[in-house]
Amino acid sequence: MTRDGVFLADDEEKRDDAFAVRRAVFVDEQGVPEELEWDEYEETATHFVAYDAGRPVGAARFREYELDGDRVCKVERVAVLEDSRGEDWGRRLMESLEAEAADAEFDRFYLHAQTSAREFYDRLGYEQVGDEFLEADIPHVKMVKRL
Repeated sequence: MTRDGVFLADDEEKRDDAFAVRRAVFVDEQGVPEELEWDEYEETATHFVAYDAGRPVGAARFREYELDGDRVCKVERVAVLEDSRGEDWGRRLMESLEAEAADAEFDRFYLHAQTSAREFYDRLGYEQVGDEFLEADIPHVKMVKRL
């Protein structure tokens, strides 16, 4: 599956590329401890990687999650390399992720957005629910969207 330079990370090479982007953004740039970045959902989540001229520049994943008794799509680990931000990769990743999740019959999305990215998700139709909280010592807010 490809959409606007975004691929389903459905083989080892693409997953390694997605993980390299996550390492660069979350671990190296933001200082998230390795033990928090890699979790028990790596094998079961649906991963995506974005390529610009063959170079991995973005990553994201989703997984099934229960929220208020409903089965929802939890969006996680959305990352774009610093030198590729502002080039629309985040939107392309999210559109690909949402299309794949809709095919899997999800109609409600849930995520923890870093507060610095809240406006980005607002523009994509996500709404904040609840107050700000810390996750990996970084301020976040919960956000939801219905298709």
